[in-house]
Amino acid sequence: MEAAITTCYRHPSYETYVSCTRCERFICPDCMREAAVGHHCVECVKEGQRSVRQARTVFGGAVSRAAVPLVTYILMGLNILVYLGELVRPGIVDRFAMLGAGLTGPDGSQYVYQEGGFPGFDVTGVVDGEWYRLLTGAFLHLPPDASSFGSLPFGVLHILFNMYALWNLGRVVEGQLGRARYLALYLLSALGGSVLVYLIAPFDGAVGASGAIFGLGAAFYVINRRLGRDMQAVNRFMAGFLIWMLISAGFTSWQGHLGGLLTGGIVTVAYAYAPAKRRTTIQAAAGVVLLAVLMLLVVLKTSALTG
Repeated sequence: MEAAITTCYRHPSYETYVSCTRCERFICPDCMREAAVGHHCVECVKEGQRSVRQARTVFGGAVSRAAVPLVTYILMGLNILVYLGELVRPGIVDRFAMLGAGLTGPDGSQYVYQEGGFPGFDVTGVVDGEWYRLLTGAFLHLPPDASSFGSLPFGVLHILFNMYALWNLGRVVEGQLGRARYLALYLLSALGGSVLVYLIAPFDGAVGASGAIFGLGAAFYVINRRLGRDMQAVNRFMAGFLIWMLISAGFTSWQGHLGGLLTGGIVTVAYAYAPAKRRTTIQAAAGVVLLAVLMLLVVLKTSALTG
């Protein structure tokens, strides 16, 4: 009596006598996958991959040695592209800078906001419904001819310093938080900086990613503290951050820096100490609540300026 001929379950034309050690289906050499014991078929390998849970940090970010800080790259690219756009069309700065309340004259020039009507002058800024300025200003930087430190134009140094800080801080923070949480942190920090500018100095224009950068600095501090790392170097870093905020208060928007720092710290604390079982829900809820609070502050300030 002849033995039955067995063939590969995926390739019936292939005769084979090797079976998957997991499901016992016969497999040809093309369908064999090495396993700890024997061989597995393609379907069993896929099923095994689906059943393995993705390792995550305590903040919820996916753990991967090959992870690329994609969001950091994109944010840097956007800032640089916008800066190049400013060089081609300088009017972009006045149109999209963070400005709480201002006046645009008949000649297109910007003037300090004053209550009451002025014939030929238009009210501009967040107070006039231009809420987009709360975020767009964070992607603009001072033009090269704005001012200078010696022979170096401050406008160029402005974006260089911010991009250097974004590169160094962003990679670390993104690796721990994951892309979605990191992007939310960055945007909320930028928004928090703009909101504090609006609350304290609504008639002053402000540009730059510094508010978001200070938010990343606060996140860096909270992350290291949550992970129980040696805080000596981190404390020195934060001391330098705070000293720079004080020194630069005379020629930068300290309100934007402080607002970004506080917002970034609040967001990251919510990320860091959310219970693991409901981590994503609590983290998302914290972001939504903070966003609502910031928007409420904008509404109240607008009412105070226009009432």
